[in-house]
Amino acid sequence: MIFYFSSTGNSKWAARQIADSTGDELISIPEALKGHCQYELQAGEPLGFVFPVHGWRVPRIVGEFLKKVRLHTAAPSSPYCYCLLTAGDSVGKTMERFRKSLSEIQADFNMQLSLVETVVMPESYVGLPGMVTDTPEKERKKIEAAEKKIAAFTERLNRRVRSVGGQPEGWDGLVRGPIPGFFSSVVGGFFVHQLITDKPFHVDPDRCVKCGICANVCPVDDIKGGLGSEPVWLHNGKCLTCFACYHHCPHHAIEFGRRTQKKGQYFFGRRKLHKD
Repeated sequence: MIFYFSSTGNSKWAARQIADSTGDELISIPEALKGHCQYELQAGEPLGFVFPVHGWRVPRIVGEFLKKVRLHTAAPSSPYCYCLLTAGDSVGKTMERFRKSLSEIQADFNMQLSLVETVVMPESYVGLPGMVTDTPEKERKKIEAAEKKIAAFTERLNRRVRSVGGQPEGWDGLVRGPIPGFFSSVVGGFFVHQLITDKPFHVDPDRCVKCGICANVCPVDDIKGGLGSEPVWLHNGKCLTCFACYHHCPHHAIEFGRRTQKKGQYFFGRRKLHKD
């Protein structure tokens, strides 16, 4: 099984690429959190995690899932476990943080990462000055490169490649970026405490057509609304500032303070990138 979280579709697409190759079941983390979060792995079944990087850290919703999930297997050996991160640029020490959380999962087997990867995907974070979506050409190149990287990743996954040096296969090749510890600790802390909030979100009533799409795509049900109603953010502390609502709005009626004015929108599949 593959547990995934995705807000603008990048990680869902990546997870689907893996599932198409392995035949494994895709399980949405936001949907899983609405249930019991107990799963039984069959003998030989790999265990995968695919999610985006938020502020050079593991998204809060993924952390919540890791604390709640219970995993079981009747197999005599531990399952082959892997993780693939998606990011618009670099991931800092997100994988190190995920690895620590993974070791604390409640499971009746030894949880060890065997294979890891980072895949650079089109940028979707637009919550700070200077941070914008990619141009169509850059978007196309990122996705084409990601296709090749994921294909190579699934080939290693299907062969059950394991590192012999104490670290998971692919560990040294992770796209951590410059001073990764600083970005995942200091800058990541700033994101968590100052930028992950729904308070700046608002809607322009002149552009809003009350379609309800924003409420439907919110992964944490933080938006009250639907067809025929303008969206209202609940300010309940659940917002991930993933910008799914902003990017999926068909009339660009949602803004994040003044920080998103005149900026572009992105979600996977929003525009045609390949010629027929």
